[in-house]
Amino acid sequence: MKYQQGSIGRGFLARTEHGEDPLEEIKALAREERIRVAVFFVLGALQRGSAVTGPREIALPPVPHWFQFDDGREVVGLGTILFDGDEPILHLHTALGREEKAVVCCLREAAEVFITLEVVILELCGINALRELDPLSGQRVIRLSS
Repeated sequence: MKYQQGSIGRGFLARTEHGEDPLEEIKALAREERIRVAVFFVLGALQRGSAVTGPREIALPPVPHWFQFDDGREVVGLGTILFDGDEPILHLHTALGREEKAVVCCLREAAEVFITLEVVILELCGINALRELDPLSGQRVIRLSS
């Protein structure tokens, strides 16, 4: 395991609006506020979205199993923000629920807020990290540098 120690810097509380793409809104906030490394939480509801529920089989590089929904789901999630060059890259795992059923997934690509989605961002200071493409997995993974 590789790690760095840092401290919590600025905190942000945001509210996304009905119909917005929360992934794009969080990226825009990260760009505007120059949030280079952070952890964030989401709480609210989504009308629709695309997510990955794991690999189709245990193999490298993984072939994702995609899951789309458009039936309105409650959502709670935890993610990270790191940059790849000038682009903020989000990694967001969520639990999506409707009626008595829930799915845990990695929310990716487009999503659309239903009513509102609350976002809490905690900036991590003193950590020198970014996301870069890992040739073995084909995924953008955290790289800690000195």
